[in-house]
Amino acid sequence: MLVSLAPVQAVGRGTLRSVEAVGRAGYLGLDALRALRKVGLWAPHLLPQMARIGVESVPIALFIATFTGVVLALQASYTFTGAVPLYFVGTLVGKTMILELGPVLTGLALSGRVGANIAAELGTMRVTEQIDALEVMGVNALNYLVLPKVVAAVFFYPFIVLLAMFLGIFGGWVSGFMTGLFTSDNFIEGIRLDFHPYLIRYALIKTMVFAFVIATIPSYFGFYVKGGSLEVGRASTQSVVWTSIVIILLNYFLTQMLLG
Repeated sequence: MLVSLAPVQAVGRGTLRSVEAVGRAGYLGLDALRALRKVGLWAPHLLPQMARIGVESVPIALFIATFTGVVLALQASYTFTGAVPLYFVGTLVGKTMILELGPVLTGLALSGRVGANIAAELGTMRVTEQIDALEVMGVNALNYLVLPKVVAAVFFYPFIVLLAMFLGIFGGWVSGFMTGLFTSDNFIEGIRLDFHPYLIRYALIKTMVFAFVIATIPSYFGFYVKGGSLEVGRASTQSVVWTSIVIILLNYFLTQMLLG
């Protein structure tokens, strides 16, 4: 009886492709970090990248955070009615926005908006041979194109997350106050209950790691794309999917390390 080896071969090829992709992505990230000392190459492009992938991302991130805080406060108020003191609504909204929803939801939202943009931009430059032209002229394309995006994301995204956390908590307070579900004193008392400054540092550490992922994974998919416009679109989709997956996995490990 003959046994088909096709499934085993398919798994092997998929494993080799995955290992190769991880290695090339790691090389891209490390090479970009090593180029930090070449300030003159990437610094002139930093402000435009901060505007494109940072400032332009503020509205969608703050919109999501605000209404997340609103819904969270309303649901908590209805759940706690008659069972738990209502000042715990403030505790729940505050800690949840700071510890989890602020960094993670913002990261996932930016992985879609920014990740697809980066992958499409670099992919288009690759298939139109603009990256090859840079390398022929002796310009390190990774340092010139990728590093400004990484630095801009790591530097700017913590400010976006801080605003998102504030507006999420503020939205929760407004929703409860306007609907009469709880008083301002109840909500503020809950926020102050068991609050530690370390929670903010924890959120910012996660945000900086997520920002690095949001900039590097799409850069990898766009930088190494092969083919034409169809492959550029596919690379943009893959960059969003894999960036979201990595953010969720890293969220677990970082939570375990920093709070465990």
